[in-house]
This record gives sequence, C-alpha cells and structure tokens, in this order.
Amino acid sequence: MSAATAAPTTPKAAGHRAGKPRRPRPAGWWLPYALLAPAVIFELLIHVIPMFTGIWMSFIKLTKAFIANWGNAPVTGVANYNVALDFNGAVGAGLLRSFLVTCAFTLLVVAISWVLGMAAAVALQKNFWGRGFIRTLFLVPYALPMYAGIIAWKFMLQKDTGAINHFFYDNLHLGGDKPFWLIGDNAFISVVIVAIWRLWPFAFLMLMAGLQSIPSDVYEASAVDGAKPFRQWRSITLPMLRPVNMVLILVMFLWTFNDFNTPFVLFGNGQPPAGDLISFHIYNASFLTWNFGSGAAMSVLLLLFLLLVSGIYLIVLNRRSHRA
Repeated sequence: MSAATAAPTTPKAAGHRAGKPRRPRPAGWWLPYALLAPAVIFELLIHVIPMFTGIWMSFIKLTKAFIANWGNAPVTGVANYNVALDFNGAVGAGLLRSFLVTCAFTLLVVAISWVLGMAAAVALQKNFWGRGFIRTLFLVPYALPMYAGIIAWKFMLQKDTGAINHFFYDNLHLGGDKPFWLIGDNAFISVVIVAIWRLWPFAFLMLMAGLQSIPSDVYEASAVDGAKPFRQWRSITLPMLRPVNMVLILVMFLWTFNDFNTPFVLFGNGQPPAGDLISFHIYNASFLTWNFGSGAAMSVLLLLFLLLVSGIYLIVLNRRSHRA
C-alpha cells in the first residue's frame, strides 16, 4: 500500500495516543499529606525502625562485650532462635514455661474481665438513681495512673503490713498463717487479680458504648413476646454486640499477653516463676544477662506468635460473619 492511500491520522486518534492532558492539581492538595506527615514520622521513629532494629539484633551476637560497638558484633544467623526454641536447654525451657504461664494468665484475665465488663454494662443500662456515680466509680481503675494503681496493690499484698492480710486474718480472724502474696505460687493469683482490676473497666466502657446503639424497642418487643432477661441477652444483646466484641477481645488479648508493667511493678527484677510473664521474661533475659541478641530473638518469636493468633482470629470471625 502506498503512502498516498494510507488512512490519515485523525486528531482524535492522535490525541488518544498522546494521552489526555493532566488536570491541574487543586490548590492545597498538599495539606492532607502535611497533616499526616508528623504521625507517619513518629510511627516510623517509635515503632517501625525499632522493630526492624530488633529483628536485626536477633541475628547477631549482641552481648555485653559488643554493647559499645554494635557493628563489631558477629553475625550468628538463626543461632539465637535455636537457643530460644531448644526446650531441652535452660534458656528454651525457661521461655516455654514463661509462655505457658502467660497463656494461662491471658485466658483468665481476658475471660473474667469480659464477664465483669458485660455484667456491669448490662446492669447499668436501665435508668436508676445513682447510675452516673456508679459508672464513674467503675471507671476509676482505668483512669488511675497505671503505676500508682499497681504500687497501691503491691502495698496491699504485703504479708505483715498489707491491707489484704490485715482484713482477712486480723479482722476476720481466718485460721492459718498469713500468706505471702508476692512470692511462690500465690504470685500468679496476685498478678491475675491486679491485671483484672486494671482491664475490666476498659471492657465495661466498650460494651457500655456498644449497648447504647441497640434500640430499646427491640427489648420491649421481645418482652411482649415473653422473653426473659437472659433470653434477651443471649438472643439480642450478644448478636448485636458482635462487632464490638470482635475488636474488644482481640485488643484485650494483645494488651494482656504483652503485659509488662504489672509483673515489673509487683515483683521487681526477682520475679517468681509463677508470675514470670513472657514480656517480663524477655526483659530479664536481655537486661540481666546482657544478651540482647537472644532477647531480640525471643521478642521476634513473640511478635510472630501474636501476628499468627490475630490473623487466625480475624479470618475465622470474618468467615463466620459472611456465613451469617
């Protein structure tokens, strides 16, 4: 075909090949990015960069011999992970014991805190005299500074001068010797009680907010049909609070499993085995033995475990929601 018979290029086709002209950016397009920039920068500085630094530390032999110059610490590969996961060795056995203690601790604290929060939220739904005061009173543990509250519990749990033993053994005259609440097997009971005291007001606050979104007409209609309070709670309250409970239980699980402040303030560095929660165990493995590489490996393993559990939890709940 000759050039004379070739189809002429239309302006529309030429414009299509050249692409559409870009629209000018509106004035102030940069403002959302500028407002987000400080949060992104602080997130990188506070969470992301330390997290990757910890992952890098887990692959080197960062002991007190190299603490002054990290760059000279030898690369060990997965040796730190092998030591942490060797349950026949002292380090691995201690980590496994701490992990099991933390699992039991988390299960009890989350379950009891949720039950207490749900009971209080349901009981305070109806209007009665003094409801506002009781709501405020229930939120005091959540509003109180964390360290102040735990230190108060530490004084109360002392053997000879603590208010707990004074009330039960000096006033009520219970038989037997006064127990040590901060050592031995009783340490587990103490850390569970203090953690529940701190956590259940958060569950109460979230569930109380969720109950506000349930129309009262639903309860009135069910009461006309003869539904009792427990049947209303099971058939109306629980299903309609499902979105709140999904987030609430996951958040409480993550907070409780990572709890460091409660055992640290209660027991100090000499924690008893019964109160050896995993975050506190990793802290001691790092700062008491000065083996930061091993402690970093334990932290990465904890991060992977929490990510795995959270992912499975969300996948299972999302599938159930789609089926419903």
